[in-house]
Amino acid sequence: MAAVLGLITVSCGSGGSDSGARPESPASRTTAEHGYEAAYDAGWREGRRILNDGGKGSAIREVVWGGCVRRSLTVEPRSVVEKDRGAWVLGCKQGVGLGTDRHPPAGPVTRRESAPDLLARFRSWAATNGFGQPARDAGQVVLVHLGDRDYDVELSTAYTDQNTKAELRRLVDAFATWWDGDDGDEATAWNLIVTTQDGRRLITRKL
Repeated sequence: MAAVLGLITVSCGSGGSDSGARPESPASRTTAEHGYEAAYDAGWREGRRILNDGGKGSAIREVVWGGCVRRSLTVEPRSVVEKDRGAWVLGCKQGVGLGTDRHPPAGPVTRRESAPDLLARFRSWAATNGFGQPARDAGQVVLVHLGDRDYDVELSTAYTDQNTKAELRRLVDAFATWWDGDDGDEATAWNLIVTTQDGRRLITRKL
């Protein structure tokens, strides 16, 4: 969506020093590093497997048509993929590419960006198109950047596992209808992920 290009980047830094902040421990840094490295390695191995099984056509499916991005939502083990899903996608793309060498990332790849303006625009559209109630149940929109060009849209809601699939589908259908899926030349949104307020995934849909 072209509107995404106008999002404001929010700085997490403060204007002054914080004497009460604790320095990051070497163990914490090691865990973070191993997280994206492990995710990348797992993605690379999956990419190699896909290439061996599918041949030359695999690269088009997985890289151009978003196969690696979508696989990252379901492939196992989740504990490794979720350490850094963007790093997993990068490894998968490089692994499935013909003649592509390994180029591991130098740091974490996945980046989350809150997009309150998108939520406001969705609610405004929904209110005039018969989807007012489902839109009111949406609490936050986050863009989950998985690299330079690929991202997913994560929509947290007031829904829980107890809500019916019909309720979830109505919200998903409304958002997908509003979202035009055309993000210009800079980036591509692949999936809509609807979650509970505490981040548990309820349903996904291609965008």
